Amino acid sequence: MDVPYDLTSYVRVLKMATTPTTEEFLQVSKIAGAGILLIGLIGFLIGVVMVFLTGGF
Repeated sequence: MDVPYDLTSYVRVLKMATTPTTEEFLQVSKIAGAGILLIGLIGFLIGVVMVFLTGGF
């Protein structure tokens, strides 16, 4: 593991990185939020099905 090489590659990536515009940030936030809601909905539906299958009201 060549530490100086690793550090220079990290610095190069940080120099290339830019702050997202407001539009980009909002788009990524909407997509991430939709994904979180979708996963939550799937988990809720699986929970409901399991309650009905086991009869545990």
